[in-house]
Amino acid sequence: MKLHDLQPNKGSHKKRTRVGRGISAGKGKTAGRGTKGAGARGRHARKGPYFEGGQLPLVRRLPFKRGFTNLFRIEFQEVKIAQLDLLAAGTVVTPALLKAQGWIRDEQNPVVILGNGDLTKALTVQAHRFTKSAQEKIAKAGGTTAIITLPVTGARLTIKRLSRAKLAKLMAQSQS
Repeated sequence: MKLHDLQPNKGSHKKRTRVGRGISAGKGKTAGRGTKGAGARGRHARKGPYFEGGQLPLVRRLPFKRGFTNLFRIEFQEVKIAQLDLLAAGTVVTPALLKAQGWIRDEQNPVVILGNGDLTKALTVQAHRFTKSAQEKIAKAGGTTAIITLPVTGARLTIKRLSRAKLAKLMAQSQS
C-alpha cells in the first residue's frame, strides 16, 4: 500500500471547515482570506479571469488575436470550367443562367470562372472575373470571355486615397 492508495472508508463524511469562528478553530480572524485586498472583501471582490487589477486586459491589448473584418473584401461565387462543359455549344453563359442551373446562389453577387476541368464546346461566358487557365481553355475551345464590371458599393465608395477623377471614373463604370 502506498500513500496514493489511501482513501476514506465508504460512507464516512468529513465535517466541513467552519471558517471565521475564532482562533481555536484554526480558521479564525481573517478566515483564510489573508489581510486586506480584493480577496478579503465582500461578494464581488474577484471579477473573473478577464479582470487584471485595473490594467487593460490582454484581450483588449491584442486585437489581432480576435481577427478583423476586411471592409474591402469581395466574395466571389465559384464556377468551374467542367460545369460549363455540360451546357450546349453556342450558349451565352450569364450569372442569370448560372443561377437557373443552380451553380450559384445569387446572380447579383460577383462570379469567378475557375480553370478546373476541360471545355470541349465554344461558349460565350460573361463573368466578373476569370482565372488565366479558364480564359485559355475557353479561347482554346473557340469561345469568348466578357468581363462584367463590379459595381462600386459599400466600403469601396469610401476609399480616401482615390482622387476625385478616379472616383468619378469608377462611379461611371458602375452605372454603365
